[in-house]
Amino acid sequence: MGRTIVIIALALGAGLSGCRTVPSIPPSAADAPPATGTWRATATTPDQERIRGWYSSWQAALADARAKGFGADIDREGVLLQPLAALSNPHLPAGDYRCRTIKVGAQGRSGLSYVAYDWFRCRVATEQGLASLTKITGSQRPVGLIFPDNLKRQIFLGTLELGDEKMAVNYGSDRMRDMAGLVERIGDNRWRLVLPAPAYESLLDVIELVPAS
Repeated sequence: MGRTIVIIALALGAGLSGCRTVPSIPPSAADAPPATGTWRATATTPDQERIRGWYSSWQAALADARAKGFGADIDREGVLLQPLAALSNPHLPAGDYRCRTIKVGAQGRSGLSYVAYDWFRCRVATEQGLASLTKITGSQRPVGLIFPDNLKRQIFLGTLELGDEKMAVNYGSDRMRDMAGLVERIGDNRWRLVLPAPAYESLLDVIELVPAS
């Protein structure tokens, strides 16, 4: 069983000890419970709320950054930081990627409202019918699974690996490490992972992904 599957075993119905159990939903002819293996069946309640509120989180982050003088930086990034720029066919092929993170908006008054990091390494792999995404280098490293959703986005559910840690915590066991976001295609061989309302520092994180040369 792969490393990412261990972290989010519930996505495939493998009930690992210590992982979040999906609460039972009363049967209803009008509202059947989501199928096992979907992101809605796997996501914690706070992460479902993050996904539902992605647009308002994005708008708040942009407003905060622009109000503090980072409008030119935002405009320079073009479609990367435009909330409605997603194209059809969001599938992220397996392989190695260059990835960089931009943090937009600040939590609290002391933080920076715009931080653009240099390029790091990410990897997409196939694991038991789903794709996994792992940021390999850097001090903050998302690791998780990518679930299908609709024609313009996929859903990422994962956890945050920090510093010199060698293994991320199980998804659902630490709400400060849980991550949820949108995987979208924004150009030819160009994608982004949008993480609304992250637990640390910013109001929005956007990770750009392009194939490694």
